[in-house]
Amino acid sequence: MNKNKIAVIGAGLMGNGIAQACAKAGYDVVNVDTFEDAIEKAKATVEKLFSRKVEKGSLTEEEKRKILSHNSYSKNLEDAKDAFLVIEAVPEKIEIKKDIFKKLDDIADSETVIVSNTSGLSISEIASVTNRPDKIMGAHFFYPAPVMKLLELVRGLVTSDETYHIVKEYAKTIGKTTVDAPEFPGFMVNRILVPMQNEAAYMVMEGSKPEDVDNAMKLGCNHPMGPIELTDFVGIDTMLATMTGLYNGFHDSKYRPCPLLETMVKAGMLGKKSGQGFYKYDAKGNKIGSNF
Repeated sequence: MNKNKIAVIGAGLMGNGIAQACAKAGYDVVNVDTFEDAIEKAKATVEKLFSRKVEKGSLTEEEKRKILSHNSYSKNLEDAKDAFLVIEAVPEKIEIKKDIFKKLDDIADSETVIVSNTSGLSISEIASVTNRPDKIMGAHFFYPAPVMKLLELVRGLVTSDETYHIVKEYAKTIGKTTVDAPEFPGFMVNRILVPMQNEAAYMVMEGSKPEDVDNAMKLGCNHPMGPIELTDFVGIDTMLATMTGLYNGFHDSKYRPCPLLETMVKAGMLGKKSGQGFYKYDAKGNKIGSNF
Protein backbone atom coordinates (compact mmCIF):
# COMPACT_ATOMS: atom_id res chain seq x y z
CA MET A 1 0.00 0.00 0.00
CA ASN A 2 1.31 3.42 -1.03
CA LYS A 3 0.76 5.84 1.89
CA ASN A 4 1.09 8.86 -0.42
CA LYS A 5 -1.40 7.66 -3.03
CA ILE A 6 -5.05 8.65 -3.14
CA ALA A 7 -7.60 7.44 -5.67
CA VAL A 8 -10.57 9.68 -6.44
CA ILE A 9 -13.42 7.89 -8.19
CA GLY A 10 -15.37 10.20 -10.48
CA ALA A 11 -13.94 13.04 -12.58
CA GLY A 12 -16.95 15.35 -12.48
CA LEU A 13 -16.93 18.76 -10.83
CA MET A 14 -16.59 17.35 -7.31
CA GLY A 15 -14.19 14.51 -8.08
CA ASN A 16 -11.96 16.74 -10.17
CA GLY A 17 -11.92 19.39 -7.45
CA ILE A 18 -11.11 16.87 -4.72
CA ALA A 19 -8.26 15.51 -6.84
CA GLN A 20 -6.89 19.05 -7.25
CA ALA A 21 -6.96 19.63 -3.48
CA CYS A 22 -5.09 16.37 -2.88
CA ALA A 23 -2.48 17.02 -5.58
CA LYS A 24 -1.86 20.54 -4.26
CA ALA A 25 -1.13 19.01 -0.83
CA GLY A 26 1.52 16.76 -2.40
CA TYR A 27 -0.39 13.49 -2.65
CA ASP A 28 -0.07 11.33 -5.76
CA VAL A 29 -3.62 11.25 -7.06
CA VAL A 30 -5.26 9.09 -9.68
CA ASN A 31 -8.65 10.41 -10.79
CA VAL A 32 -10.67 7.48 -12.15
CA ASP A 33 -13.69 7.75 -14.42
CA THR A 34 -15.06 5.25 -16.91
CA PHE A 35 -16.16 8.02 -19.29
CA GLU A 36 -13.44 9.39 -21.58
CA ASP A 37 -15.36 12.66 -22.07
CA ALA A 38 -15.39 13.27 -18.30
CA ILE A 39 -11.64 12.73 -18.09
CA GLU A 40 -10.91 15.03 -21.02
CA LYS A 41 -13.16 17.72 -19.58
CA ALA A 42 -11.48 17.37 -16.19
CA LYS A 43 -8.02 17.74 -17.76
CA ALA A 44 -9.10 20.84 -19.69
CA THR A 45 -10.69 22.38 -16.60
CA VAL A 46 -7.57 21.88 -14.48
CA GLU A 47 -5.27 23.23 -17.19
CA LYS A 48 -7.44 26.32 -17.68
CA LEU A 49 -7.75 26.93 -13.94
CA PHE A 50 -4.04 26.72 -13.19
CA SER A 51 -3.05 28.69 -16.29
CA ARG A 52 -5.32 31.47 -15.10
CA LYS A 53 -3.65 31.38 -11.68
CA VAL A 54 -0.25 31.72 -13.37
CA GLU A 55 -1.50 34.69 -15.41
CA LYS A 56 -2.78 36.38 -12.25
CA GLY A 57 0.50 35.75 -10.43
CA SER A 58 -0.99 33.62 -7.65
CA LEU A 59 0.94 30.60 -8.92
CA THR A 60 4.25 30.21 -10.73
CA GLU A 61 4.67 28.04 -13.80
CA GLU A 62 6.95 25.75 -11.80
CA GLU A 63 4.35 25.39 -9.02
CA LYS A 64 1.71 24.62 -11.62
CA ARG A 65 3.83 21.87 -13.19
CA LYS A 66 4.60 20.39 -9.78
CA ILE A 67 0.93 20.18 -8.78
CA LEU A 68 -0.14 18.74 -12.14
CA SER A 69 2.64 16.15 -11.94
CA HIS A 70 0.90 14.70 -8.88
CA ASN A 71 -2.44 14.37 -10.69
CA SER A 72 -3.05 11.51 -13.14
CA TYR A 73 -6.18 10.08 -14.79
CA SER A 74 -7.43 6.59 -15.53
CA LYS A 75 -10.48 4.79 -16.93
CA ASN A 76 -9.62 1.65 -14.96
CA LEU A 77 -10.94 1.16 -11.41
CA GLU A 78 -8.08 -1.30 -10.84
CA ASP A 79 -5.72 1.69 -10.61
CA ALA A 80 -7.10 2.37 -7.13
CA LYS A 81 -5.45 -0.84 -5.92
CA ASP A 82 -2.51 0.38 -3.84
CA ALA A 83 -3.95 3.69 -2.58
CA PHE A 84 -4.11 4.20 1.19
CA LEU A 85 -7.29 6.24 0.76
CA VAL A 86 -10.03 6.02 -1.86
CA ILE A 87 -12.56 8.84 -2.20
CA GLU A 88 -15.77 8.07 -4.08
CA ALA A 89 -17.39 11.05 -5.84
CA VAL A 90 -19.85 9.50 -8.29
CA PRO A 91 -23.49 10.63 -8.85
CA GLU A 92 -25.69 10.87 -5.75
CA LYS A 93 -27.61 7.63 -6.25
CA ILE A 94 -27.36 4.90 -3.63
CA GLU A 95 -27.30 1.98 -6.07
CA ILE A 96 -24.46 3.51 -8.11
CA LYS A 97 -22.45 4.13 -4.95
CA LYS A 98 -23.08 0.64 -3.57
CA ASP A 99 -21.95 -0.89 -6.86
CA ILE A 100 -18.73 1.16 -6.81
CA PHE A 101 -18.01 0.28 -3.17
CA LYS A 102 -18.56 -3.41 -3.82
CA LYS A 103 -16.04 -3.30 -6.67
CA LEU A 104 -13.56 -1.22 -4.68
CA ASP A 105 -13.79 -3.66 -1.79
CA ASP A 106 -12.45 -6.38 -4.09
CA ILE A 107 -9.78 -4.16 -5.67
CA ALA A 108 -8.36 -2.05 -2.83
CA ASP A 109 -5.76 -3.30 -0.34
CA SER A 110 -7.24 -4.79 2.82
CA GLU A 111 -6.06 -1.83 4.94
CA THR A 112 -7.33 0.85 2.55
CA VAL A 113 -9.92 3.29 3.89
CA ILE A 114 -12.74 4.08 1.47
CA VAL A 115 -14.86 7.21 1.94
CA SER A 116 -17.92 8.54 0.18
CA ASN A 117 -18.43 12.16 -0.77
CA THR A 118 -22.19 11.70 -0.47
CA SER A 119 -24.09 14.77 0.66
CA GLY A 120 -26.68 12.82 2.61
CA LEU A 121 -26.97 9.10 1.80
CA SER A 122 -26.57 6.43 4.48
CA ILE A 123 -22.93 5.53 5.12
CA SER A 124 -23.99 2.36 6.92
CA GLU A 125 -26.02 1.21 3.92
CA ILE A 126 -23.14 1.91 1.54
CA ALA A 127 -20.73 0.07 3.86
CA SER A 128 -23.04 -2.95 4.10
CA VAL A 129 -22.03 -4.20 0.63
CA THR A 130 -18.36 -4.44 1.64
CA ASN A 131 -16.33 -6.79 3.82
CA ARG A 132 -14.73 -3.80 5.58
CA PRO A 133 -17.60 -1.68 7.00
CA ASP A 134 -15.25 -0.55 9.79
CA LYS A 135 -13.05 1.13 7.15
CA ILE A 136 -15.90 3.01 5.48
CA MET A 137 -17.12 6.51 6.33
CA GLY A 138 -18.39 9.73 4.80
CA ALA A 139 -16.23 12.72 3.90
CA HIS A 140 -18.51 15.36 2.41
CA PHE A 141 -16.65 18.08 0.51
CA PHE A 142 -18.32 21.30 -0.61
CA TYR A 143 -18.19 22.90 -4.05
CA PRO A 144 -15.71 24.11 -5.17
CA ALA A 145 -13.67 21.50 -3.30
CA PRO A 146 -10.23 23.19 -3.62
CA VAL A 147 -11.62 26.41 -2.11
CA MET A 148 -14.26 25.51 0.47
CA LYS A 149 -12.69 24.91 3.89
CA LEU A 150 -15.29 22.60 5.42
CA LEU A 151 -15.29 18.81 5.37
CA GLU A 152 -18.17 16.97 7.07
CA LEU A 153 -17.02 13.69 8.62
CA VAL A 154 -19.76 11.09 8.94
CA ARG A 155 -19.27 7.78 10.71
CA GLY A 156 -21.35 4.72 9.90
CA LEU A 157 -22.63 2.46 12.64
CA VAL A 158 -19.43 0.39 12.69
CA THR A 159 -16.81 2.87 11.42
CA SER A 160 -13.73 2.32 13.58
CA ASP A 161 -11.93 4.99 15.59
CA GLU A 162 -8.80 4.22 13.57
CA THR A 163 -10.61 4.94 10.29
CA TYR A 164 -12.03 8.17 11.68
CA HIS A 165 -8.61 9.39 12.82
CA ILE A 166 -7.00 8.51 9.47
CA VAL A 167 -9.57 10.58 7.59
CA LYS A 168 -9.47 13.44 10.10
CA GLU A 169 -5.67 13.62 9.84
CA TYR A 170 -5.89 13.51 6.04
CA ALA A 171 -8.34 16.44 6.15
CA LYS A 172 -5.79 18.52 8.06
CA THR A 173 -3.09 17.83 5.46
CA ILE A 174 -5.24 19.32 2.69
CA GLY A 175 -6.19 22.34 4.77
CA LYS A 176 -9.77 21.44 5.68
CA THR A 177 -11.62 22.15 8.90
CA THR A 178 -13.80 19.22 9.95
CA VAL A 179 -17.08 18.87 11.77
CA ASP A 180 -18.56 15.61 13.02
CA ALA A 181 -21.94 15.28 11.35
CA PRO A 182 -24.63 12.79 12.39
CA GLU A 183 -25.58 9.97 10.05
CA PHE A 184 -29.00 11.38 9.28
CA PRO A 185 -30.28 12.63 5.89
CA GLY A 186 -28.58 15.89 4.90
CA PHE A 187 -25.92 15.47 7.59
CA MET A 188 -25.36 18.96 9.00
CA VAL A 189 -25.04 21.75 6.41
CA ASN A 190 -27.62 20.51 3.91
CA ARG A 191 -30.12 19.70 6.65
CA ILE A 192 -30.07 23.38 7.61
CA LEU A 193 -29.40 25.04 4.25
CA VAL A 194 -31.53 23.13 1.73
CA PRO A 195 -34.86 23.59 3.59
CA MET A 196 -34.14 27.34 3.50
CA GLN A 197 -33.65 27.16 -0.27
CA ASN A 198 -36.84 25.11 -0.54
CA GLU A 199 -38.77 27.72 1.45
CA ALA A 200 -37.39 30.43 -0.83
CA ALA A 201 -38.69 28.47 -3.84
CA TYR A 202 -42.13 28.34 -2.18
CA MET A 203 -42.03 32.15 -1.87
CA VAL A 204 -41.32 32.51 -5.59
CA MET A 205 -44.12 30.04 -6.37
CA GLU A 206 -46.43 32.19 -4.24
CA GLY A 207 -45.56 35.34 -6.23
CA SER A 208 -42.38 36.86 -4.78
CA LYS A 209 -39.70 37.94 -7.24
CA PRO A 210 -36.47 35.89 -7.09
CA GLU A 211 -34.35 39.04 -6.79
CA ASP A 212 -36.44 40.27 -3.85
CA VAL A 213 -36.01 36.97 -2.00
CA ASP A 214 -32.27 37.02 -2.66
CA ASN A 215 -31.81 40.67 -1.66
CA ALA A 216 -33.79 40.11 1.53
CA MET A 217 -31.40 37.39 2.68
CA LYS A 218 -28.23 39.11 1.45
CA LEU A 219 -29.04 42.48 3.00
CA GLY A 220 -31.07 41.28 5.99
CA CYS A 221 -28.88 38.33 7.02
CA ASN A 222 -25.57 39.29 5.37
CA HIS A 223 -25.54 36.14 3.23
CA PRO A 224 -22.99 36.39 0.38
CA MET A 225 -25.45 34.75 -2.02
CA GLY A 226 -29.23 34.62 -1.90
CA PRO A 227 -31.04 31.25 -1.59
CA ILE A 228 -32.51 31.45 -5.11
CA GLU A 229 -29.14 32.37 -6.64
CA LEU A 230 -27.58 29.50 -4.70
CA THR A 231 -30.19 27.05 -5.97
CA ASP A 232 -29.45 28.05 -9.57
CA PHE A 233 -25.72 27.78 -8.86
CA VAL A 234 -25.73 24.25 -7.41
CA GLY A 235 -28.40 23.01 -9.83
CA ILE A 236 -32.13 22.81 -9.29
CA ASP A 237 -32.06 19.07 -9.95
CA THR A 238 -29.37 18.60 -7.31
CA MET A 239 -31.24 20.70 -4.80
CA LEU A 240 -34.50 18.83 -5.48
CA ALA A 241 -32.77 15.47 -5.07
CA THR A 242 -31.33 16.55 -1.72
CA MET A 243 -34.69 17.87 -0.51
CA THR A 244 -36.40 14.67 -1.64
CA GLY A 245 -33.80 12.68 0.30
CA LEU A 246 -34.60 14.68 3.45
CA TYR A 247 -38.33 14.15 2.94
CA ASN A 248 -37.99 10.40 2.37
CA GLY A 249 -35.43 10.00 5.14
CA PHE A 250 -37.28 11.79 7.94
CA HIS A 251 -40.87 11.15 6.75
CA ASP A 252 -41.66 14.64 7.97
CA SER A 253 -43.91 17.03 6.00
CA LYS A 254 -41.69 20.00 6.85
CA TYR A 255 -39.24 18.63 4.26
CA ARG A 256 -41.80 18.39 1.43
CA PRO A 257 -40.11 19.57 -1.80
CA CYS A 258 -41.58 22.66 -3.41
CA PRO A 259 -43.73 21.62 -6.42
CA LEU A 260 -42.21 24.44 -8.49
CA LEU A 261 -38.81 22.75 -8.26
CA GLU A 262 -40.26 19.53 -9.65
CA THR A 263 -41.92 21.38 -12.53
CA MET A 264 -38.71 23.24 -13.39
CA VAL A 265 -36.65 20.04 -13.44
CA LYS A 266 -39.21 18.41 -15.77
CA ALA A 267 -38.93 21.45 -18.03
CA GLY A 268 -35.13 21.20 -18.15
CA MET A 269 -34.68 24.43 -16.20
CA LEU A 270 -31.78 23.26 -14.05
CA GLY A 271 -30.22 26.59 -13.21
CA LYS A 272 -26.97 28.12 -14.33
CA LYS A 273 -25.68 24.90 -15.95
CA SER A 274 -28.63 24.78 -18.37
CA GLY A 275 -28.84 28.53 -18.94
CA GLN A 276 -32.35 28.66 -17.47
CA GLY A 277 -33.46 28.46 -13.87
CA PHE A 278 -35.05 31.02 -11.61
CA TYR A 279 -32.83 33.39 -13.56
CA LYS A 280 -31.72 33.49 -17.21
CA TYR A 281 -28.02 33.20 -18.12
CA ASP A 282 -25.97 33.98 -21.21
CA ALA A 283 -23.43 31.60 -22.79
CA LYS A 284 -20.76 32.76 -20.32
CA GLY A 285 -22.96 32.07 -17.30
CA ASN A 286 -23.74 35.71 -16.57
CA LYS A 287 -27.18 36.47 -15.16
CA ILE A 288 -29.28 38.40 -17.71
CA GLY A 289 -32.75 38.39 -16.20
CA SER A 290 -35.41 36.55 -14.27
CA ASN A 291 -37.89 33.88 -15.34
CA PHE A 292 -40.43 34.84 -12.68
